[in-house]
Amino acid sequence: MLAEAIKTYQKRVDAVLNEHLNQLDDAAPHLKAAMLHGALLGGKRIRPFLVYSVGDMLGANISALDKAAAAIECVHAYSLIHDDLPAMDNDALRRGQPTVHIAFDEATAILAGDALQTLAFEIITAPCETLTPSQQLAMVSALAKASGYQGMCGGQAIDLSATNHSIDLQRLTELHNKKTGALISCAVELALIAANAPKAQHQLMMQYAQSLGLAFQVQDDILDITASTEELGKPQGSDEQSNKSTFPKLLGLEGAKATAEQLIQDALSALTKLPYNSQLIADFARYIIERRL
Repeated sequence: MLAEAIKTYQKRVDAVLNEHLNQLDDAAPHLKAAMLHGALLGGKRIRPFLVYSVGDMLGANISALDKAAAAIECVHAYSLIHDDLPAMDNDALRRGQPTVHIAFDEATAILAGDALQTLAFEIITAPCETLTPSQQLAMVSALAKASGYQGMCGGQAIDLSATNHSIDLQRLTELHNKKTGALISCAVELALIAANAPKAQHQLMMQYAQSLGLAFQVQDDILDITASTEELGKPQGSDEQSNKSTFPKLLGLEGAKATAEQLIQDALSALTKLPYNSQLIADFARYIIERRL
C-alpha cells in the first residue's frame, strides 16, 4: 500500500509541476530547461507525499493539495540546485544525474533556483475554488517561514559555518531542524491548512512532522556512510570529505541508528492520539529509517 501510494503521488506531483513549468513562455528557453531539469530530475518526493497523504487523511480537496505539493517541491528543488553550487557543497551529481550547474552553467543554475522559488508562491496564490484567500495567505506564511531565515536558509547558514568545526549535539539538532526539518514540517502544515483541520489536532500532527523530519536527516547521515554512490545518486562519503558534523560522527553509527529509531517511535506515538486512520503515514515513518536512498 505504501509503495503504491508513493508512486501515485510522485506521478501526480510530477504532472502538476510539468504543467506549471510548460505553461511558462519561451522567452528564456535555457533557463526554462534548467528549471525543468532541476524540478523533474526524479527523487523521493517526500514533501509532496506528506502533503497528499496527510491531506487525504484529513479529507482535504485534491486540487488544493496539488497546489501545496507542487509549491513545496519547487522550493525543495530550488534549495537543491543552490546547495549543489560550487560556493556551497560543490556537487556534480544529484539523483544520479548531472547537477544543474554542471548540465547548464553556474549563472543559469542560480537563476533556475531563484525562479523555482518564486514559482512556488505563484502556484500557491493562483485563484483556487477549493481554497479561501485566508487559507492561501496562511500557506504563503508557512512556506515562507520554513524556507527562509527561520527555516531552511538559516539552517544552511549554520551548516556552512559549522563546516571544518566541531559542534555539539544540540547545535547539530538545531541545524537540521531548520535545514531539513522545517520544509518537512511545512508539508504537513500545508495539508492541515488545506483541510481546515481542527486546531486541537495541529499540535499532534506537528509533533509527528518534527520527529519525522529529524529522523529523515539522521538516516541521511547514516546512508552517507553505509550506502553506495549508486544507491545515493551522489558521491558516497561526501559529508566526511567536506568535514561536516553529522549524527554518526557525534553519536557513533549505532547511536545514530538508535536516535533515528527513537524519533520514529515519537512520531508514531503522536499519531495514536488522532481520531483518523493514520496507517499510511505511520508506515511512511517506518520507511524513512528503512530506506536505502
